[in-house]
Amino acid sequence: MVLSTANELWLSEDFGVNWRKIHETVCLAKWGKDSTIFFTTSFNGSCNDRGMLDMKKTTDFGKTFKIVASKIYSFIVEAKFVFASIMTGTGTLRMIQVSVDQGESWNLAQLPPVGHEQFYSILAADDDVVFMHVDEPGDTDFGTLYVSDDRGTVYSKSLERHLYTSTGGDTDFTNVTSLRGVYMTSVQAEDGSAQTVVTFDQGGEWKLLQKPGNVECDPTADDKDQCVLYIHGSYSSSMKQNVPMMPLSEPNAVGLILAHGSIGDSVSVMTPDVFVSDDGGYSWFRALEGPHHYAILDSGGLLVAVEHNPSLPIAQIKFSTDEGQCWHVYTFTKEPFYFTGLASEPGALSMNVSIWGYKQSLISQYWVSVTIDFNQLLTRDCDKKDYVEWLAHSDDISDPTDGCMLGYKERFLRLRKDSVCWNGRDYVVNKQPTPCTCTLDDFLCDFGYYRTENSSECLEQPDLKGHALEFCLYGKKEQLLTKGYRKIPGDKCEGGTMPVRQEVDLSQKCMSNLLDPQLQTAHPSSSVGIVVAVVAIMLFATVASVLLIKKYVCGGRFLVHRYSVLQRHAEANGIEGVDELDVQVAQSPKMDYHDDSDEGPPGMRGWV
Repeated sequence: MVLSTANELWLSEDFGVNWRKIHETVCLAKWGKDSTIFFTTSFNGSCNDRGMLDMKKTTDFGKTFKIVASKIYSFIVEAKFVFASIMTGTGTLRMIQVSVDQGESWNLAQLPPVGHEQFYSILAADDDVVFMHVDEPGDTDFGTLYVSDDRGTVYSKSLERHLYTSTGGDTDFTNVTSLRGVYMTSVQAEDGSAQTVVTFDQGGEWKLLQKPGNVECDPTADDKDQCVLYIHGSYSSSMKQNVPMMPLSEPNAVGLILAHGSIGDSVSVMTPDVFVSDDGGYSWFRALEGPHHYAILDSGGLLVAVEHNPSLPIAQIKFSTDEGQCWHVYTFTKEPFYFTGLASEPGALSMNVSIWGYKQSLISQYWVSVTIDFNQLLTRDCDKKDYVEWLAHSDDISDPTDGCMLGYKERFLRLRKDSVCWNGRDYVVNKQPTPCTCTLDDFLCDFGYYRTENSSECLEQPDLKGHALEFCLYGKKEQLLTKGYRKIPGDKCEGGTMPVRQEVDLSQKCMSNLLDPQLQTAHPSSSVGIVVAVVAIMLFATVASVLLIKKYVCGGRFLVHRYSVLQRHAEANGIEGVDELDVQVAQSPKMDYHDDSDEGPPGMRGWV
């Protein structure tokens, strides 16, 4: 699928040999699930009318189309979710709508409103959870990180002062794919410095990375007793630090993370080193001094690295067979060349790595590529005795609750560090999940409740006691009956502590936050004008009735269904209606980025 320079959507079903045009005036197009194609288009033939675009989808490769939403500004497809930024009809304000059924129905994402200078950014999404950054007002370069429920509609506050520059769109947010529930990012401390934090329970709790034992504190640190490990990501790169690669992990290299880092009380100006974690981010050690390019091969059985020094030609590559504890040097060429890149086959299953660079003389310059096959090094296939059982998220295996994370524990068979053998392309991660008994740590605080620091108990907000908690979901009004807890999305605990939570259908319809797409497809005519006028009058009457009922029967305000883990006084400012929630894109150079390709800013999925 491609968009032409004339904004025409073209499709090929034979690997690009033949193409057919399936739609004109297409502004943005994305693949959805099951070969569904979503795209925005304009009735007047121009993509400049953003905020007045129609979103269409086709499930039969362009034979038929269906309008699923109108007044679209932009949209993003992530996992099972479709997010759309939609005009509210009140000036330039927008709201985020989310669909989990491929655009057939929409719900308002329950997030705080933002102003002209703010933005939302989706940092990660899978079928269980969405991580959403909400920018703070002003040029603060930080915001609040929220995590969603499995519907992508209700959000809990996860992390405050989350570092995310508004001018460059740089954030250190990293999904550690080698161990479930693990994410790393940076926060801005009160003194303006940046610090790396990590979560092991999918955003429920964040902790500072501790200083590894095999390295001293940065000499530039003001307080040697407060040294922590800072992991360098996109933010460091934007600050012109010598960071050639972002943190690296692979799903089939269990627990393994490679990253550039420095030891200090904040972001260091010293040259970073390469640090390795073999337990998913709980502990780290310095593996290589100075910046390097690195890659994971053979499902973590082999690590390779090339020193980063653009001013000097290279002829050697470093490799490790024990997850970075010991490194060996191999000279792969007699004629050094200037290094430009390291490439390996996606998936970390291969034993080959290619090194790219160029040679130059006084009169010429030409490119060079060298491919190294490490199969000649690891000639023996691994067998059962080469693997050892490992319990993830574990400190004390004798503790029956040890290793429980998101409701279950996982035991893996991992390669012994002293085994020099080949996992092979057929290697499959062997894991044995065991459910855990539910505790309060498996729950987030529900709407109207908050947690005090270092406590698992959710307390009711005093200003919301005695209020009926109602919300609008899928066009039906529902009432929330809760003891203050809701289960973390993706948590699989069983039995034990199970706080009562119920959503009661009040059998009442509530206002939709989307205009009826069918009304947008009609062509102007006298009869249509009459219909629109009648519909407008009915809508006005309905809205007025709802407002009056809420004002005089329900206490004078809508109680918007929102959640917060840390927020103590959420929604105490008297929101007068769901339609007043506004969602806007930052008025910055990043407005031009709308997730139009896979090559977006590092760590960012998309802006809406």
